[in-house]
Amino acid sequence: MEQLTFLAVHAHPDDEASSTGGLYRVLADQGVRTVLVTCTNGECGDALDGAKPNSDHHDGDEVAKVRAKELDHAVEILGIDRLIRLGYRDSGMMGWPQNEDPDCFWATPVDVAAARLASILEEERPQVIVTYNEIGFYGHPDHIQANRVTLAALEMLEYEPTLYYNAIPNSVMGQWRERFEQQEREQKAANAAKGIVEPEQAASDEPEIDLGTPDELISAIIDVSSATDAKYDALAAHASQMAESFFLKMDRAQFKEVMGTEWFRRVTNPNDVGVVTDIFAGYR
Repeated sequence: MEQLTFLAVHAHPDDEASSTGGLYRVLADQGVRTVLVTCTNGECGDALDGAKPNSDHHDGDEVAKVRAKELDHAVEILGIDRLIRLGYRDSGMMGWPQNEDPDCFWATPVDVAAARLASILEEERPQVIVTYNEIGFYGHPDHIQANRVTLAALEMLEYEPTLYYNAIPNSVMGQWRERFEQQEREQKAANAAKGIVEPEQAASDEPEIDLGTPDELISAIIDVSSATDAKYDALAAHASQMAESFFLKMDRAQFKEVMGTEWFRRVTNPNDVGVVTDIFAGYR
């Protein structure tokens, strides 16, 4: 039987854990070969003291070193067989000055990065590939670029794999939004009890990005409840970025309840399958 191989193209260290951490661990436990391509080093993440990229003492190279170690730890937890770092600099959020860095992922010509990715794909020949949708799930330039580069790389291949975008159904996103808002209210109340008054956030002129995917477009619904402890631990491994995240503010029981499923939208369908509960449906 042909070796089953799964590959995800992610933008930054920690992205692999948040959207595909359960799937990686489940597939590894099934004996599937798993490969992770991480496009950037994550220089625009938070420093260990919480400093943001616009802080005078923020050192992107030092942040990248920390995140590299965290990624290695998460990869071990998730049982990923091969980690490939493309090594581009983090582009920051849309409109940040880091977008103009010629070494950042966003500024890299799509065909140049796609050729590098295509060579990896030809070497590994994954049957199933995951990346982000055309808006990068939430509008981050590096996520958008990962989408563009992956699509361009697929055009260079001599075979057709199944491509999925990670996704959250609108019905689930509504539940998550309520949980986000509840956590925010509780945090504000706790801060107020300590005499901490947070300034009101100015209203943004930018249109709100719809993070959800219509339920009818979801084509893979994967039960990862057996792997939620590993997913939690992989997220926790990225402590410099995730320690205060929505995910890790839940205890493990809550996390298993909320994060026990991962969803995907299929983009290419060489095996002509319908809605699946096995991302390798049609290959086994």
